[in-house]
Amino acid sequence: MTTEPIDPWNTSELDLDAYLARIGQAPAEPSPTALAALHEAHVSTIPFENVEPLLGRSPALDLPSITDKLVHRRRGGYCFEHALLFAAALERLGYSVTRLAARVPALDRGPRTHLSLSVRFGHTSYLAEVGFGAGVLRPLPLRHGSVVDQGGWTQRITREQGMWVLSKRTDEGWESMHALGDTPQLPIDYVVANHYVATHPKSPFTYRLVVMRTEVGLMRRLVGDLYTVETPDGTREERRIAPGELDGLLRELDVVLEPEELAGVVERYAGPGEVED
Repeated sequence: MTTEPIDPWNTSELDLDAYLARIGQAPAEPSPTALAALHEAHVSTIPFENVEPLLGRSPALDLPSITDKLVHRRRGGYCFEHALLFAAALERLGYSVTRLAARVPALDRGPRTHLSLSVRFGHTSYLAEVGFGAGVLRPLPLRHGSVVDQGGWTQRITREQGMWVLSKRTDEGWESMHALGDTPQLPIDYVVANHYVATHPKSPFTYRLVVMRTEVGLMRRLVGDLYTVETPDGTREERRIAPGELDGLLRELDVVLEPEELAGVVERYAGPGEVED
């Protein structure tokens, strides 16, 4: 008697056609080029946002809930939602994907609360980071010293202390963003991490609004009530967003809220402190 292989990630529950339509892509044979196109389309289309934790709710991590929110509605999510959605789509398209965990900030300064993906082709694996708010548009080869242009910004992968460290180039040099382990994770690992990130009082996503959109040559961020627009040449514009402006700006960023959600966000969105992407 034969049995069907067990899929702990329930990828069959994904509405793949709707997902591809959402990001404006057609099915294609797996390849590094096709992966890069899917990755950039996902990041450019679906926003990073933390409305659920801000309203005191832990985001649901089952694929039907993620698909309803990120695909069928004009909403986004944070790393667990983005990466689980992207991983399911990749596997349905024939890619080999490993779900991993990263420390944010990098190395010994932060907990493993970020979901990263490794996608393998032959002898090369690629880091896929559709759910990292700091703007990773394209996959990076998991090879020490790999440098990739991210729509005008530069990022690098290095191997340090037994982990893969993702860094970005700044005027002061390389700044590390997260450190990725090699151990495959189980669904329950993300349930635990998601609960921490969505509920812990020191989590950067529980006390002020965070919305991020990245595309080639343009990065837009709303952190608390501070709206920032950046371009790769160093141009940076900032302004404070009054409560009455919030709905309109969120719609520009493709985050459309129900009236009661908007009221709750307006009440809480301008929290203190800096965000860790």
